[in-house]
Amino acid sequence: MTQPEVAPAKRTFWQRRIVDPVVAQLTQGITPEKIALTVAVGGACALFPIFGLTTLLCFLVALVLRLNQPIIQLLNQALWPVHLPVILWLVRLGEIVFGVPHQRFRPREMYHLFWEDTGLFFEKFGTTALHAIVAWALLAPFFIALCYYPLLPLMRAIDRIHREQKAKHSAALQR
Repeated sequence: MTQPEVAPAKRTFWQRRIVDPVVAQLTQGITPEKIALTVAVGGACALFPIFGLTTLLCFLVALVLRLNQPIIQLLNQALWPVHLPVILWLVRLGEIVFGVPHQRFRPREMYHLFWEDTGLFFEKFGTTALHAIVAWALLAPFFIALCYYPLLPLMRAIDRIHREQKAKHSAALQR
C-alpha cells in the first residue's frame, strides 16, 4: 500500500524571492564565492551617490568582474529606498573630507534644475557630487569587505545544504 502524498508546505516570500534565486544560481555552476562577491560589490555599486548611474555601474562592474547580472540588478533595485539617505550622508562626509562648508541638499530642486538648465546644475552641484563620489570611493572597499566576509560562510552553507539535499534526492531515485 502506498502512502498518501503530503502537499508541499507553502513557500514564504523570503524563500521564493531570495533563497530560491540564490540556490538556482548555485545549481547553475556559480560558486558561493562569486555570489558573495556579487552581493558585496553590487551593494556598493547600488549605493553610488549619483542618481541614474547605479544600473549602468552595476551592469559594467558585473560584466568586467564576471559577476551574476540578475543578482546584482536585483540588489540594485532592492536598495533604492536607502539610496537617497546614503547620498545625503555621502555628501556630508564629502564636505568633511574636503573641509568645505555645508551646502543645502534639496533633491527636488536639484532634479528640476537638472532638467531645466543642465549647465547651471553642474556648475552649482558638480563639486558636491565629486565630493560625494570621493567619499563613496573611500568607503566602498570597507563596505564590500564587511558584506563579503560574513556572507561567504552563509553562501557556502547554503551550497553545502543544497548539494546534500540533491544527493539524498538522487539516492532516493536510485532505490
